[in-house]
Amino acid sequence: MKRWTCLLACALALGIAHAEPDEDVMGKPLGYPLGTNIGNWYSNPYRVGSWSALDRVPGIRSRSVARGGEVSALPAAAAPPEIRYRYRNIGYSLDDYLNRRRITSLLIIKNGQIVAERYRYGRNEDARFLSFSMAKSVTSLLMGVALDRGVIASLDDPAEKYVTDLQGSAYGGTSLRHLLRMSSGVTFSENYSGQDDVARLARSTAVGNPRPIDLFRSFKDRHAEAGAKFVYASIETEILGRVLAAASRKTLAELTSQWIWQPLGAERDAFWRIGPDGQEHAYAAFNASLRDWGRLGWMLAQDGRMGQQQIVPREYLMDATDAERQPSAFKPQRATRYFGYGYQFWLFPMKARSFALQGVHGQSLFVQPSSGIVMVQTAAYEFASGAQDSQPYEERDAFWRGVLRSLGGSDD
Repeated sequence: MKRWTCLLACALALGIAHAEPDEDVMGKPLGYPLGTNIGNWYSNPYRVGSWSALDRVPGIRSRSVARGGEVSALPAAAAPPEIRYRYRNIGYSLDDYLNRRRITSLLIIKNGQIVAERYRYGRNEDARFLSFSMAKSVTSLLMGVALDRGVIASLDDPAEKYVTDLQGSAYGGTSLRHLLRMSSGVTFSENYSGQDDVARLARSTAVGNPRPIDLFRSFKDRHAEAGAKFVYASIETEILGRVLAAASRKTLAELTSQWIWQPLGAERDAFWRIGPDGQEHAYAAFNASLRDWGRLGWMLAQDGRMGQQQIVPREYLMDATDAERQPSAFKPQRATRYFGYGYQFWLFPMKARSFALQGVHGQSLFVQPSSGIVMVQTAAYEFASGAQDSQPYEERDAFWRGVLRSLGGSDD
């Protein structure tokens, strides 16, 4: 009897050790199901399934981003070092990090080689993960290529030059540069209360009520002079997406495929979510596999190059991601208490140029070019009382700094 009691205790202990945080809440007993309609894909227990296969959720439209023929190599490192980090004066390992937070996938790259690749909550390499606002940085990269190719004449052009339906509106009169820095000065609320302006934007782009162009034109008040300060506003990226489509006369999916995904050597097709008007959601809805997010990060770590091809113009990328090139109000610990803000990229307060693509609920792509270190994570962090719980983000920052220290990067 004692022997069976011991075996049961050991089995329970093993089960606890291998359990993933809040896995029952997140849908494990149901097999991590997809959302059944456009109304519930954002909620548990549908988040994990829907956020890694959004194109299969009923009622959600998408447009494929075709990969090219040759896949760029992303080999595993021969003898990867152990990743360690400290959080609140306690030392932890990579596995500890995964077991403490709702991470659905994690990829760490050093000099183009995979140091760590993990999938959680039943996900695998075929999953194409929703980026949320990491998509904003992809939109910025398209803007950089469009500028280099003459599709866009100047970042100082007003948006209304390309989207004529915006003529005479506050956003229409705002330059592309100020939209890239989220510094239009137009009043727009984004606090994720469900009653804010970004909720109106989400409804407009998803179901067309009201029409997006009518929503854009409805914002008239300015809280500051254009270009004076950073205020996060997803609508400004959405307008940039429409500028790109109007100027090129192509869809964002076509531009992403031709300008980034094919030359990147992506392993899998990606996709954008689109609205009833056929426009991609430029501010929040690009979806790609974990390794292809890693390839994108490795291209960024090489200042826009992949192999012998310059995919994104280096000077544009430096303007977008170098804290030293930003006006004073946009530098780290000035734009926000911690991050600076470039052209739709978050800038770390570090001596070595380090920057990030970030999305709500913990989606992240961190890059430090000088050390060749890239980290991608997808996640399903929760909100607490209508606000984001700060602890998962604090620990994510501690983990990133631990990755940098463990792999020979700079974290000061």
